[in-house]
Amino acid sequence: MLQQTQAHRVIPKWHAFMAAYATPSQCADAALGDVLELWLGLGYPRRARNLQLAAQQICALGEFPSTLDELLALPGVGAYTARAVMAFAFERDAAVVDTNIARVYARVGGVSLTARQVQVAADTALPVGHSWAWNQCLMDLGATLCRPLNPACDSCPLASRCAWRGTGDDPAIGSAGVSTRQSRFVGSDRQGRGRLMRAIADGPVPAQRLAQVMGWPDQHERAGRVAATLLADGLVVLNNQWYRHP
Repeated sequence: MLQQTQAHRVIPKWHAFMAAYATPSQCADAALGDVLELWLGLGYPRRARNLQLAAQQICALGEFPSTLDELLALPGVGAYTARAVMAFAFERDAAVVDTNIARVYARVGGVSLTARQVQVAADTALPVGHSWAWNQCLMDLGATLCRPLNPACDSCPLASRCAWRGTGDDPAIGSAGVSTRQSRFVGSDRQGRGRLMRAIADGPVPAQRLAQVMGWPDQHERAGRVAATLLADGLVVLNNQWYRHP
């Protein structure tokens, strides 16, 4: 839920989600439409579908996976999420790389890094047996001191070994794992997708009203194209020219 979504929006949704689906089996057995409806407001509904697919896979396995390879095999789980679960849930040695940590490694090293290079750097620096605290500290360092803008270099405990220290071109810009500003939401395809998903939560939407529901009354071709992406993602279905939840 926290992927590309601010914590203050996630917290109430997380509580509601956990009240409805406290176990993998409860989520796995739910109708996808119900899962998507509960997810409304968080954006990126493909995450909800992947979460349910992951719950179904966990139920099929008979236990929650705990190794890196097993976690990476879950739908929607990538390098960051798998290692975060290992480090914070199971307290195993795993070097987490989120946007804040990736920024720290690029600046300390003084060079932009590929995804493999930043993961290797994180793996090398990880102190064995202290994974939980180490990852938490690096995340906080990147969020509070080694910020994207106006970094507090004079207060940073890594200042003496940092190759950048706020001087010259920022090596974190363009470095793998370091997030960039998202494109404008208002008027975007993402906004249209969200509007259709919210409308469907109240009932099926006829195909001829797609453009109107998405807020583009004169852009029927665009509305059809955006709706097609939701169909391809399995987030909506089209029956007899009506769009509805799966």
